[in-house]
Amino acid sequence: MDLLLTIFLLLSFAAWLWLLRVLKPNPGPRKSAYFPPGPNPLPIIGNILELGQKPHQSLAKLSKIYGPLMRLKLGTITTVVVSSPEIARIVLQKYDQVFSSRHQVDAIRALDHQKHSVVWLPVDSHWRKLRKLCRENMFSVQRLDRSQGLRREKLRSLRDYVKECSVNGEAVNIGRVEFTTSLNLMSASLFSMEFATLGSADSSEEFRDIVLGIMSLIGKPNLADYFPILRLVDPHGIFRDNTSYFKKCFAIFDEIIRQRLQNSDTSMPKNDMLEALLQINQKNESELSFYDIKHLLLDLFVAGTDTTSSTVEWAMTELLRSPDKMSKARNELRDVVGQKEEIQESDISRLPYLRAVVKETFRLHPAAPLLVPHKAEEDVEIKGYIVPKNAQVLVNVWAMGEIQAYGRTLIFDWKLEEGLRPEEVDMDERFGLTLQKAIPLKAVPTQL
Repeated sequence: MDLLLTIFLLLSFAAWLWLLRVLKPNPGPRKSAYFPPGPNPLPIIGNILELGQKPHQSLAKLSKIYGPLMRLKLGTITTVVVSSPEIARIVLQKYDQVFSSRHQVDAIRALDHQKHSVVWLPVDSHWRKLRKLCRENMFSVQRLDRSQGLRREKLRSLRDYVKECSVNGEAVNIGRVEFTTSLNLMSASLFSMEFATLGSADSSEEFRDIVLGIMSLIGKPNLADYFPILRLVDPHGIFRDNTSYFKKCFAIFDEIIRQRLQNSDTSMPKNDMLEALLQINQKNESELSFYDIKHLLLDLFVAGTDTTSSTVEWAMTELLRSPDKMSKARNELRDVVGQKEEIQESDISRLPYLRAVVKETFRLHPAAPLLVPHKAEEDVEIKGYIVPKNAQVLVNVWAMGEIQAYGRTLIFDWKLEEGLRPEEVDMDERFGLTLQKAIPLKAVPTQL
């Protein structure tokens, strides 16, 4: 039904779209001859069919034909794809002011999120205020130092759970337990409370479904993004579904805020992010409304849980597929941690191989393969080509990764469950704003 409706709408608008293009005044030889190269677009739909089910891979293949700065026409949207580190530096550093705005996808218009989100707002006074709040209350050196004990506590909980699975010979769902750990670390930092229990599927599954749903919908190809007039009918139901997810998150935040305000006179102040936000709100609500607070919390939760858990799951997948590399990383941990009960954050500098594993995981499986889409605020020339004003700019970090030129109680051995061989591990991807494994990784730990 959705497909029939979409075809009908496209055919209905095709005539006047084509007429509009024909009747539009010719700007002359201005700069069109210098647009980046790219595949020839089909009438009306442009290059939409070139994207496929995994756009990051499809665009990487096209870049090998048309070069690291490539232009596509996705419906009515001119899109420029960057596929090399050199050009990415030009876009994100040299011309950072020109490309600082976001090309806003339809999914994030749910509950007017694009007007309040630190991720999607243009660089203006409101964005700077939200960024300053995050920097001072979440990511400052002092705040990170103070929260070191909290991170150690969550790591202990993860260690104890893996230890229990080791004793019982049970497989660990890597992505799920890492998501739960990240969720609890984030909720403790924001609200001084835990949202889930390790090993309990029900306690974290609902929130995990919400977060994965949001990330999937934001990254999902959507005809309403290519033909903005179709936003009126929401052809795939993406706007509707994301609105539902946002409302579920806001209901959770509303209850937490209500309880915090209700108990503010009888309980000790909590040194967390919510406390800092509420203090600003109570001093001057026009500076930071409750609506602003909820949208900021949504940004932090979605970005802080899904990206971490998916990266850890990919890292473990690669290590289990390469037992020699798993052994080398484990031996390095054993040598550095020695007889200590726990690994400390200060030990990380002495773990070069493990750090290399993390970096290699980022290269092979970047959390956001196309980053968040940027928007050109004005015409700009890059490498002899013009990136036109209002063009959507995608930075394909996945394609860049394909370029070849570029505590003792925590130590476990890992094996695949049910005799699965390393070469049989499924490596299929599920595309969204973040890059998930299509089939969750499960592995059995053995404490050494």
